[in-house]
Amino acid sequence: MNLLFVVDKPIFVSSNRYLTAVKRRYGVKKAGFSGTLDPFATGALIVATGQYTKLFPYLAKTPKTYRATLWLGAESASLDIENIRSIRDVPRFDEGRLREILASLEGELEYLPPKYSAKKIAGERAYEVMRRGGDLELPTVRSTIHELKLLHYRHPFVTFEATVGEGTYIRSLGEMIADALGVPGTLSSLRRLREGKFTIDAEQALDPLEYLAPPKNRYFGDPKWLELGKKLQPRFFEKQGNGLYVVETDAHFSILEFRDGTISYRLNRIEKYKGE
Repeated sequence: MNLLFVVDKPIFVSSNRYLTAVKRRYGVKKAGFSGTLDPFATGALIVATGQYTKLFPYLAKTPKTYRATLWLGAESASLDIENIRSIRDVPRFDEGRLREILASLEGELEYLPPKYSAKKIAGERAYEVMRRGGDLELPTVRSTIHELKLLHYRHPFVTFEATVGEGTYIRSLGEMIADALGVPGTLSSLRRLREGKFTIDAEQALDPLEYLAPPKNRYFGDPKWLELGKKLQPRFFEKQGNGLYVVETDAHFSILEFRDGTISYRLNRIEKYKGE
């Protein structure tokens, strides 16, 4: 069964554990997801089954949009509500100041990711080191922050919406906002609303051809050559420049890489979506 859809991950369940429940629900053995959500986070998680699990590197998944609530005065080792260490009263802040801080974080950012993260250090996940009582130093990461929008401020809770590039840590954004105010802060909620064109829509089956990042290319040669994975020549294609392309036949599609006059297969004979 080849399926591509978006699930709404519930709170306090890991992405891996929820995928197990999804596999049982659909009666499939082969399934995967893209874009891990923290256990305390909810929202859009892209899931694929069968052949479509091969498509994750080629899906148009950015920018991503999140809605988050920052709890001012709360301090947490993991920058979320799973590891609260202390809570203290902090003064109410001017809403205009909050908007200025959010605007200042838009653009290219370099910052430290949370120590409780899935980032690998010497082959081990950072959160695994932290959970057993260890400590570590993480290298800085770079992220693109397209937009940070204040939704509402009900002291001590600041709710904002962030539209960001791949690999952005929203918990770190919350920490930077709190640091700019001079107080501790941690996320009390985090929800992913969308990844690129992917939104939460009652697990509706999606046509992957509408969600692939590489552009489509037309092939004018014998379709059997493409179906059988034979050597192809750029002159038989509408577009011949370097890059990745999606090429369709009647029942399948392929992802090809054009590089300096040669063509290689990234994926071949992926079944087209047949509809419901």
